[in-house]
Amino acid sequence: MSLSISPDVVEGEEREGGAPTAQLPLGRAHRRATDPSARRFSRLSRTVFVGGIVLTATLFAAGGWQRRWIADDGLIVLRTVRNLMAGNGPVFNAGERVETNTSTAWTYLVWFFSWLTDLRLEYVVLGIALTLSVLAIVFAMLGAARLWGGTGSALLLPAGALVYIAVPPARDYATSGLESSLVIAYLAVLWYLLIRWSQAERVRLPGFFGLVFFAGLAPLIRPEMTLVGALALLMIFCAPLPETRLRPIVFRALIVAVAGLVPIVYQVWRMGYYGLPYPNTAVAKDAGGAKWKQGFVYLWNFAGPYWLLIPLALLAVAAAFAVWSGRADDETGRHSVDDDETAGTPDKSWRTRIHRFSVWLHTPAAVVALMVGSGLLLTVYEIRVGGDFMHGRMLLPQLFCLILPVAVLPIRIPRGLFAGTREMRRRDWAFVVVLAGFLGTAGWALFAANTTAITTGTKISSTGIVDERIYYVLNTGHDHPIRAEDYLDYPRMRAMVRDIANTPDGGLLLNSPSFMFWYIAPPPEPIAPGGNGHTVFFLNLGMTSMNVPLSVRVIDQMGLAYPLAAHTERLEDGRIGHDKNLYPDWVVVDAGMVDRHPWLPWYMDDKWVAQARVALSCPATQDLLSSSRSPLTFERWRHNVMQSLGFSKYRIDRVPKYEIERCGLVDPYPSPQK
Repeated sequence: MSLSISPDVVEGEEREGGAPTAQLPLGRAHRRATDPSARRFSRLSRTVFVGGIVLTATLFAAGGWQRRWIADDGLIVLRTVRNLMAGNGPVFNAGERVETNTSTAWTYLVWFFSWLTDLRLEYVVLGIALTLSVLAIVFAMLGAARLWGGTGSALLLPAGALVYIAVPPARDYATSGLESSLVIAYLAVLWYLLIRWSQAERVRLPGFFGLVFFAGLAPLIRPEMTLVGALALLMIFCAPLPETRLRPIVFRALIVAVAGLVPIVYQVWRMGYYGLPYPNTAVAKDAGGAKWKQGFVYLWNFAGPYWLLIPLALLAVAAAFAVWSGRADDETGRHSVDDDETAGTPDKSWRTRIHRFSVWLHTPAAVVALMVGSGLLLTVYEIRVGGDFMHGRMLLPQLFCLILPVAVLPIRIPRGLFAGTREMRRRDWAFVVVLAGFLGTAGWALFAANTTAITTGTKISSTGIVDERIYYVLNTGHDHPIRAEDYLDYPRMRAMVRDIANTPDGGLLLNSPSFMFWYIAPPPEPIAPGGNGHTVFFLNLGMTSMNVPLSVRVIDQMGLAYPLAAHTERLEDGRIGHDKNLYPDWVVVDAGMVDRHPWLPWYMDDKWVAQARVALSCPATQDLLSSSRSPLTFERWRHNVMQSLGFSKYRIDRVPKYEIERCGLVDPYPSPQK
């Protein structure tokens, strides 16, 4: 099969372990070594391939830089990094252990380079994100080049890589401060390492366990990446093992240990520290819930405007003909080992079939199936949960998985083109189809790169999906909102900073129903020296938290940073990604502010606040809140580990009266009997 031919990126390279890569018959190998035209073609092919990488990476870097920005959600990560650097731990609000960042690896990567460089956090994130995005494209193309046999026999032209960088959301999230760049970089490096492993005749143990360790990091990159990492590890685990003196069962146990070392240790620590088995964001967004209809809307919102199925279909057909062309080359120059094996009566026993499947797992074809299958499975998952509110963002890793095998396409120019023989005509047709697929993809890329999928600007359509970058560009008035202070020009932000400065006694800042100004619920007397502190209750956590000191508590009604809101029931008709909305009555009580008029905002009801106070006393709810607020003693840590699964499933009713009924408490304002 063409997918398992020479893995060289450059002709003449050796396989890992020193074995020669090329399996050409002696006659063809001699002709290639002595034919001046073949040598010239090889040099040309290498030049084209390297030039394609440089051109594609440069275009992506330029496109990402042109659209540089940091999203509000990207600033959420920086609040956690600020707390880490201040010694408060990996938390969003000091004294409350909540994991508000979905990607653990992204949080600590930003923290490390911030500590190393001592540069402004926003600029550190910008540099890391753009670098990882570009490296992802490079490794994707290098892996695909090895897949197709290197530059010895074909021109390797960027194809799938063009599809990815042409889609506007890919350039939007190249610098957004979110973990999107880390996710595609992880996928690209894993792809490259798996291809190398699949093509190595003798696997070296350091490289092998490096691959195993890297694949095991998937849950820390992003929880759903666990699917890709687990499938990769399962493939490695079931494939033939490298030659060692260890017994197979011991060696496989070592694979499990190396892969699980970091994620398992972190998982146990997470359960004890945060009291949850996964990030709080998964609770806030009910990552296990189902909104199929909205998911299909999200899929079409991404694929429809760019006619994305066209390049994917073109590349699939071109790849099929490239495989066919490679088989034609193999058939003319060498006989298959399988021919010898099947010359006699084939063995159809289950043991033999399992062995053959195990051997197949250690092939490039299996790696291709892994990455493409992972992309399809992740797409189904994303449709199930309803997608996201950011246009295209949550489908970018899936698209990246699908284009990895065709990041570059091999254009095999047949010698004696149109010479008239039947064999030449077969190869000529393959050449024509693959070239047409490349040209069609390149033409589509020019169209897609200049397409605007969402034209609503600052208006959020009925789908709930928005072009996040344009939304904040227009709402802040900055072409490149990167620094936290750029978001001070977002409505209500300067007023928030001013109101905090004007209320030294502290208080709870609640946005008005008209979204024009802030109400401040005051703290009860006596006022402590220096004030009782401020709490801001607002949806946009990033811009809010990065424009106030760490002493200001910032929480949200959706629950990304607020466990009480995160554990409410999901609203079936809520906007995707924002389908939890805790009433402020709970927050007045939880923050310890004055809970009656005339100190309450006019739109709040004293009775609801009183009911919220009773509802908040529910023992199960108090136990949940204690998991993140109580001092972290060993007993607290042990209790959190034991109860973390139960905490993750616990839900409250956001209507205080109904929550009182659910918990079996006494309502201070019972409904009149009929």
